[in-house]
Amino acid sequence: MEAVPARVRAYVSCVVVGALICLSPLPTVRTPWWAVALLAALYGGCEQAAARWRFAGTFYPVLLAGAFLLPPSAAALVALPGALLSPVEHRPRGLRRIWRAAQLAVAVWAAARVHGALGGRDAVGASDFPYALLPAGAAVLAFCVVLSVLDGGILALAEHVPPRRAWRGLFLRSPAPVAVHGLAGLMMAVLWRSPYGPVAALLVLLPMCVSWWAFAQYHRERAAHQATIRALVQAVDIKDGYTRGHSERVGQASMMIARELGMDEGRVEVLRFAGILHDVGKLGVPTRLLRKDGPLTPEERRVIELHPEYGHEMVRGISFLGEAREAVLHHHERLDGSGYPYGLRGNQIPESARVVAVADAFDAMTSTRCYRRARPVAAALEELERCAGTHFDPRMVTALERALSRHGWHPAVTAEEAARPPLTRPSSVPSPGAHR
Repeated sequence: MEAVPARVRAYVSCVVVGALICLSPLPTVRTPWWAVALLAALYGGCEQAAARWRFAGTFYPVLLAGAFLLPPSAAALVALPGALLSPVEHRPRGLRRIWRAAQLAVAVWAAARVHGALGGRDAVGASDFPYALLPAGAAVLAFCVVLSVLDGGILALAEHVPPRRAWRGLFLRSPAPVAVHGLAGLMMAVLWRSPYGPVAALLVLLPMCVSWWAFAQYHRERAAHQATIRALVQAVDIKDGYTRGHSERVGQASMMIARELGMDEGRVEVLRFAGILHDVGKLGVPTRLLRKDGPLTPEERRVIELHPEYGHEMVRGISFLGEAREAVLHHHERLDGSGYPYGLRGNQIPESARVVAVADAFDAMTSTRCYRRARPVAAALEELERCAGTHFDPRMVTALERALSRHGWHPAVTAEEAARPPLTRPSSVPSPGAHR
């Protein structure tokens, strides 16, 4: 994201202006500055700990406790130091920090406004349960809505995700975890206003920190799985040099099809993994067959056709892949039953495998191989249309066409691919079902 589009910068600028407007009433509001400073320092410390544990997330209890305790403009201020000083992995780091600070400031301000309008501050001060739960719940909901709307805007502008799909997916995933953080924030606020004071309120964070640390451990384990996936794909690329980058491109095309079909972002990610891993079974195929320049004999083709089963054996123990494992096994099945390894027909073929089959064939036809030149995108789509209903699911073909018409096809090209010499002899392009 080094070259940030102008529309994204404009969007971020608008959110920053909104955050400044939220902060503007500060001079006219009676504000307990010591509480603001303590909460801001606490939130900043939590963000630094998150970076140290390499946990991708934000510790919302402190921010929500600020929304329950402070006037809206002061509550918005709590988020700024931690967001502006927290480490950022990807560039442009400055813009990302500013975006996160502005987004959180607006969300906390909205939560504090809703909480105060419903009389939540009085209920917290009087420890009035269960009445304190209603304004706190409404504030948490407002917090989730603002974060989802703002994040959805970034996805729509920077990643070209349709806005409605981006907002729906983000909002559906956020209420449950943020509600838990909101409950902890409410407990902090009640104890803060109780005779026990802020020290007792800080004790609420201890069990939250332990659970957060456990969750960070889970994320590290998941990152280790993903590193294993990358290593497997790199091994395939090294073994079959002329298809280098193919797996990543199939993952990209699978993701485009999945999004066009309206799948939620969690499933989109799984299908991206399916596309990336679909040919991992080639590690079990002799290298001489993968790099053979001429046509394969029937016996050689039977050996290569074992690669989906090899691949399934390799990935079946990676539990988070879910339906991606079925796609690895069945991505060479065909609707008319002419595919392999089991000759499945129609809806017997898992949907994930039908997505990857189209993505795989499309990239195979639009990439240069040792035995033939690449086809133009339009010619590849015509071939997919011709084979729709026999080899490929027409829904998946149509989804790919729509996605390409909207976003185009801009696959990443590795340095090795760019440096290859052009082919010196023309060659006919085989059927999309015949690629290796």
